[in-house]
Amino acid sequence: MQDLEFLSQRYSCSKLTEPGPGPAQIKQLLDIALRAPDHAGLKPWRFIVMTGQGRVRLGDILAKAVKINGGDDAKVIKAQNMPMRAPLVITVIAKYTEHDKVPWIEQVQSAGCALFSMQQAALAMGFGGIWRTGELARDDTVREALSLDVEDEIVGYLYLGTQTTAHSCRKPIPQQEYAEFWD
Repeated sequence: MQDLEFLSQRYSCSKLTEPGPGPAQIKQLLDIALRAPDHAGLKPWRFIVMTGQGRVRLGDILAKAVKINGGDDAKVIKAQNMPMRAPLVITVIAKYTEHDKVPWIEQVQSAGCALFSMQQAALAMGFGGIWRTGELARDDTVREALSLDVEDEIVGYLYLGTQTTAHSCRKPIPQQEYAEFWD
C-alpha cells in the first residue's frame, strides 16, 4: 500500500538546487530507466546525463538555437541558463529503429516510460524533479547538436536536484472527466 500511496502523490518540483543525485544514484536511475517497456527489445532510448560543464554545454546549444531563430538577448540568456535550474539534467531521446511490429509512437512511448521511471525513482531517493520539453526539444539546431536522426525524438529534459520548497501534491482530478467504463 505504501508504494501505491507514493505513486498516487506524484508531483513535479521546479525549484531545485544542490545536491543532485551522485554517480551511484545516477547509475541506479539509468538501470531503472532501462527496465521500461520495450516491445521487441529494440532499446529505443538514449540518455545524455549532464552535470557541471555538461549543463553549460547544453545551455550553449539552447542559446545558439534561440539566437538562430531570431530571439532577442533576453531570450538567448534565458535559454543559456535553462540547464542551470538543477544540478542534474538528463536528456532522454527516443532512438527510432525501423521495425515491422513496433511503430515510431511505441518507441517514443518507451522512452517516455524510461524518463518517468527515472523521475519517480529520483523522488523515491528523496530528490525533486521536473520533466520539461518545450519548442527547443524539436529545434533543428538542438537536434543536430545532439546527433539526432530524422525520426529520433527528444522526449524531454529531466531536471533533478534537491527541492528548495515543500512539495504540494496536485488536487485530485475527477476520474469521470477522463475515463469511461464499459461493462
